[in-house]
Amino acid sequence: MAKSSTSSASAPAAAPALPATYEAALQELEGLVDSLESGQLPLDQLLTGYQRGAQLLKFCKDKLEAVENQIKVLEGTELKPWVQE
Repeated sequence: MAKSSTSSASAPAAAPALPATYEAALQELEGLVDSLESGQLPLDQLLTGYQRGAQLLKFCKDKLEAVENQIKVLEGTELKPWVQE
């Protein structure tokens, strides 16, 4: 039994859900950067924070890219939906 409890203890925890909006993700990312830069976090929390920060950064970049692509197809005063090829 000790072997199975050790295995479950070392299993990675589920990643927290991504925020619903770009603004919420950016706010969380900024707070995370502040915490990481403070130098007050233990090593395991630094790693977890870094991983979360990478997820949030990708989310923000993807949102910005999607908006940028919509702007590129702007014609006149009508914003047409962008369809990825």
